[in-house]
Amino acid sequence: MNHLLDDGPKDCCGVFGVYGHPEAARLTYYGLYALQHRGQESAGIVVSDGHSLKDKRAMGLVPDIFAENDFKRLTGHISCGHVRYSTTGSSLLANAQPFIINYAGHSLCLGHNGNLTNAFELRQRLEREGSIFQTTMDSEIVMHLLARNIHLGFEEGLIAALGELKGAYSFLFMTEDTLVAARDPFGFRPLCIGRLEDAYVVASETCALDLIDARFLRQVEPGEVIFIDKKGLRSVKPFRRERHAHCIFEFIYFARPDSNIFGQNVYMVRKRQGAQLAKEYPDIPADFVMPFPDSGNYAALGYARAAGLPFEMGMIRNHYVGRTFIQPSQDMRDFGVRVKLNPVRELIQGKRVVIVEDSVIRGTTTMARVKNIRQAGASQVHMLVSCPPHRFPCHYGIDFSTKGELIACHHSVAEIKAMLGLDSLHYLSIEGLLNSTKTSRDGFCLACFDGNYPVPIAEGTGKFCLER
Repeated sequence: MNHLLDDGPKDCCGVFGVYGHPEAARLTYYGLYALQHRGQESAGIVVSDGHSLKDKRAMGLVPDIFAENDFKRLTGHISCGHVRYSTTGSSLLANAQPFIINYAGHSLCLGHNGNLTNAFELRQRLEREGSIFQTTMDSEIVMHLLARNIHLGFEEGLIAALGELKGAYSFLFMTEDTLVAARDPFGFRPLCIGRLEDAYVVASETCALDLIDARFLRQVEPGEVIFIDKKGLRSVKPFRRERHAHCIFEFIYFARPDSNIFGQNVYMVRKRQGAQLAKEYPDIPADFVMPFPDSGNYAALGYARAAGLPFEMGMIRNHYVGRTFIQPSQDMRDFGVRVKLNPVRELIQGKRVVIVEDSVIRGTTTMARVKNIRQAGASQVHMLVSCPPHRFPCHYGIDFSTKGELIACHHSVAEIKAMLGLDSLHYLSIEGLLNSTKTSRDGFCLACFDGNYPVPIAEGTGKFCLER
C-alpha cells in the first residue's frame, strides 16, 4: 500500500452477516463491498451449511479478493464477513478476520469492529494461565475467554466472556448453526439488523442493507446480544445499562453519507454541521465555498447554502487511483497530493476561497492541499472544519491512539492556521456539533475533543500491539 494516498483517519473495520439464505456468501460479498470504506487492508467471508465452516480471507480490497469460483465453494445459508483496517501494528494475513477457532468438536468465527481497552491486562492474565495466542488481535482474547467459560454452554459462556470486556465492540459471531450479534453497553460502534425475505442480515451500516435490498428492522441496542438460529431471532440484555456513548466521529467522517446510524441520516447531519458553521462564523469574506472531496462535500453544501455563497468543486478527485502505483521520481514534487486531487486553476485564480473540511488530524495532507490552492492563484484561503479540534487520542477503534499524532494537541488554532498557510481557520464548537446531531452531550463519546473517556483506559492500553 502506498501511504501517499492514505490521508485520513481510519476506523477499524466493518462486519456483515446473513442467516437463512442459500446465497449467504454472495450476499455477504455485496455487503462487504458497501462497507469497503470501513477497512481496506483485508477482507474475509466464512460460511456454514449447518455442519461445517468454510472460509476465504486475504489481503486487499473485496473485489480483488473474491472471484466467481469462490462462491461455488463457499456454499451455505449462514455467513459472517469482515473488512479490516489495523489501527496499530502491522497488517498481516494472520490477523485478517473473521477469525476462526475449533474447540471441543465445534467451530466458531468472529468479526470485530472496535477496540478493547482492557485487552493488555486480559491477555497478560490469560497467558499466565496457559493460553497460547496465534495473532496480535484483541479479538482473539474473546475466543480464549469463551473457551474458559464453555462449560456453561455456548450462550452463557459467551455472555460470561463478554462480561469481562471493556471498551468498544460490535461483534458478529458464527457457529455451525447460529449467528450472534453483540454490541458493547455504551454503543460506541454502529450495528443494525435487516430482513431479506425469510433471511436475517446484520451489518455495520444500513448502506450495506440497501445494496442487497434488505429491509432495515432496527439497530442492535447497546449491551444487547442477539442469537439467530432455526428458531428465529432472540434478544438477551445481560449487562448493566450504561449511558450511551456513540462515536460522534462516525457522523463526521467514517460512516457513508447514505447510511442511517444511531437513529439519524449521516448526509443530513453533515449538512447541518455546515449550516452550524455558518451560524458560528457568519462574516468570512469569500467568493465561493469548496470542499476537499469527498470528505468535506456535505458540510460544504450545508455551509454554502446557509451562508448564501456559491458552492464549487475547486479540486477534482481522480476516482481511479488504486492502492498502489509506480513511485514518482524525486523531482515530481507534491505527487502524492496531485495524483488524488488537482485544483481547477481557472476557477480559483484571484478568488477568495473558503474550504470546508471534516477534520484536521495530523495536518500534513491538509498543508499540502492548501499549498496547491495557493499555487493555483487564490488570493485568500480560509478553512472551516466541521468538528472541534482533536486534542486527545482515541482508544475505542480509531487510529490516532497517541497525542503525538494530533496537531491540535500541541498547537493553538492560531499556530495551526500559520502552519497550514491559511488566512483564517475556524473549528465547529462542541455545542454546535451536538446541535447538528440533535442529541444531548450524554448520547455521544466526545473523548477525542474533550478528554472525557466514557470507559476508563486501562494500564498498558496502546503499548501492546493489539489490532482488529
